Amino acid sequence: MNVVGLMSGTSVDGIDAALVDVAEDGDTLRVRLLAYQETPHDSALRRRILRLCQGSPVPIAEVADVHMRLGERFGIAAAALCDGARVRPDLVASHGQTVWHAVDAGGQVTATLQLGEGAAIAEIVGCPVVADFRPRDVAAGGQGAPLSSYPDFLLFADSRRGRAIQNLGGIGNVTWIPPGASAEQVIAFDTGPGSVLIDRAVQRLTDGAEMLDCDGRRALAGQANEAIVREVLTIPFFDRPPPRTTGRELFGDELSDRVAGLVFGAGGSTDDAIATLTEITVRSIDLAYRRFLPAVPDDVILGGGGARNPAIARGLVKALGETSRVADHEAFGVPSLGREAIYFAVLGHEAVRGRANSLPACTGARAATILGKITPAAGREVGPGEPSRPIRRLTIESRL
Repeated sequence: MNVVGLMSGTSVDGIDAALVDVAEDGDTLRVRLLAYQETPHDSALRRRILRLCQGSPVPIAEVADVHMRLGERFGIAAAALCDGARVRPDLVASHGQTVWHAVDAGGQVTATLQLGEGAAIAEIVGCPVVADFRPRDVAAGGQGAPLSSYPDFLLFADSRRGRAIQNLGGIGNVTWIPPGASAEQVIAFDTGPGSVLIDRAVQRLTDGAEMLDCDGRRALAGQANEAIVREVLTIPFFDRPPPRTTGRELFGDELSDRVAGLVFGAGGSTDDAIATLTEITVRSIDLAYRRFLPAVPDDVILGGGGARNPAIARGLVKALGETSRVADHEAFGVPSLGREAIYFAVLGHEAVRGRANSLPACTGARAATILGKITPAAGREVGPGEPSRPIRRLTIESRL
């Protein structure tokens, strides 16, 4: 089955689109990456999305319009990818764009909202679409995240080595897989900020001339303010045990601006502010592992945009490297290009095959559920026949 996975993350920098071929081989899913493309959001749409992420009152008409416009952009991105590869897709699986997680005082997610209308994607691409994955898990009492734990488990479970798969998107999240683990023994949760605070500071402090800390140059040139790092790490979220999730509602523009202001107030520079925010990301991950992982990982596997930031990667090697092997996905034979988009292609494939595609031990849901809402397309089957045996293993290779 040819599946397009679509993702726009917390950084709101653009759409990641991955075209994959998914084949069932007994209890193994074999995934081949056929094509990948990144499409930046235009500046006007990005500003509108970020306004919705701030949680301030906005007209419902604005929410509805962004929902449709994003769906169109997702559809255009998927169609362009398939046209370029000369492949007719059987399915599109779209995560959408998270704009809000509603979390109560006890840390339970009560609602979640991802924008990007699946019907608009289906209309443009002309094939069935699976979208809006997270609400089903929330409806079942879960956090709606991290959804990457399901493919992480299938891909990286090992009989001998305990592994922490650390995603470094806008928000950081980890999947802990003990040696020889069953699905019920896997732990996954958000560790805190990934690159979201850093990106905001770089964009604001350079007046938009830079969008991110390229190659970690600013953080590596600066000096982190230890007192400010420690103050931020007293935020109650960091003490909350898993399952837990977070987003821009807590780690957003306001916190980034406040930290930068404190650094400047202490006589620091722009590079010092970026170094401080980078250290917060590194230390929050180290803190989460020490508090909530039941054992020291043998392997820490880094993914997401932040894994390409040497300041973050070196910081994690320094914090964790004495006891753990720290490396990226490529070191384990898994392509890092388009990883999250590939993951959602897998989740969408499992949805149309009628198989549960979540790990309730990781999200806190009452039971495993089939995540995603399906939009059919005229004359196109949603899924090929009855589901086969349960899937227990995943492989991913790249043809690029």
